[in-house]
Amino acid sequence: MTKGPAQLVLTASVARRYYLDGRSKVEIAEEFALSRFKVARLLEDARSSGIVRIEIGYPGTVDVELSGRLMRTLGLTHCVVTDTPDEHPAALREHLGTAAAALLSEVVTDGDVLGLSWARSVSAMATALTGLAPVPVVQLTGALARPGVDDSSIELVREVARVSGGPAYFFYAPMAVPDAATARVLRQQPEVARAFSLISSVTVAVAGVGAWEPEQSTLYDATGEAERAELARMGVCADVSGVLVDAHGVAVPAALTERMIGITHRQMEAVPEVIGIVYGLAKTHAVLAAVRGGLVNSLVTHSTLANALIEAADGH
Repeated sequence: MTKGPAQLVLTASVARRYYLDGRSKVEIAEEFALSRFKVARLLEDARSSGIVRIEIGYPGTVDVELSGRLMRTLGLTHCVVTDTPDEHPAALREHLGTAAAALLSEVVTDGDVLGLSWARSVSAMATALTGLAPVPVVQLTGALARPGVDDSSIELVREVARVSGGPAYFFYAPMAVPDAATARVLRQQPEVARAFSLISSVTVAVAGVGAWEPEQSTLYDATGEAERAELARMGVCADVSGVLVDAHGVAVPAALTERMIGITHRQMEAVPEVIGIVYGLAKTHAVLAAVRGGLVNSLVTHSTLANALIEAADGH
């Protein structure tokens, strides 16, 4: 039955007093000369008719509802999804870096050991970071010099450690070297060995996720054409801190792995929380692979990719 205007006005007035003014049902009953039961019925009518709509939101750029859905769908420890438009990648990176910095400041506490893998998204997080518990900061991968990229793994670790006030464990070594023998020698260098000895103590790590495609992985772009094609034939779908995995998240044994200076698949699996900062629809299956393989269990991403991840996960 359609309510008349007087009833609509009464219902809206009662709802306003209750939801916006914070008045109790007893106070409202006295003001409008109604019984408490009548007030309760009017409040129920206000909700059922749509006069009152209750939304749980966050006064910022975090999409709380979508964050929760993605967290449940993928079984994540933490998940932050921003409602940032798909802008230029640099702008998107900046927004995600800010969100990731806020998450890291919240979840890292005294007693943690923080590990950092180089990625443009992780560098954006470091730039946005303004506060962090005084924890040790450990470099997880060597440097990967690329044209137009000024940042390095070393500077990343030092920058975050300056904010934290904790010790920085970094080393001067490339992420990949020409042969396995050189890699073995470098891993024995004092600074490298010292940082690697702390990897088993890392409790929270932050990393990017690369899809094994052009311009979707810094490691892919730094690898020779023949080798990257061979790795694709072997089933490589993603790389996380230089760890190569297939679409199911299973490690892909490769000669490249033997030439890497960085965290291993087994070590990354053992880190209690690895936060992946990811953007771009091209990385949908790479992110799912990283999560399925247990290499990433928390995510900071944007709404477009979050929806694609939910759809892809539900389709399997």
